[in-house]
Amino acid sequence: MPPNNIFFHAVDISFTLESENETSNWLVKLVEGHNKKIGELNYIFCSDDYLLKINQEHLNHDYFTDIITFDYCEKNLISGDLFISIDRTNENAKTFGKTQINELNRVIAHGLLHLLGFKDKTIEDIAEMRNMEERALNMLINT
Repeated sequence: MPPNNIFFHAVDISFTLESENETSNWLVKLVEGHNKKIGELNYIFCSDDYLLKINQEHLNHDYFTDIITFDYCEKNLISGDLFISIDRTNENAKTFGKTQINELNRVIAHGLLHLLGFKDKTIEDIAEMRNMEERALNMLINT
């Protein structure tokens, strides 16, 4: 049974994650693999326009993105709000030749990896982030 402190919401769109239990269990394994525990995670699925507004208001960025992660971690307790644009993940799936669920899972992992301390600002950080995303996706396949 999945932990009751991982939540999946949809705002301004109609969206339901098909495999909430499987996804929750995967996220727990990912966090525990870094010797940390889950505090509270809120995955909020939304539209491009909704996420653009958050990007503008909170980060002063005026562009579309697939995810914005708000970090509320304390020591080894991983907590945060992760806003994911379903519009953007679907568009990126087409662009990169991936399935929509594969791209969505990559972004779900990406946000959690940020909460675990991984960055993506430098070329080296981006390479490490991509490697960690692939490892996370492989964990899901083998769950």
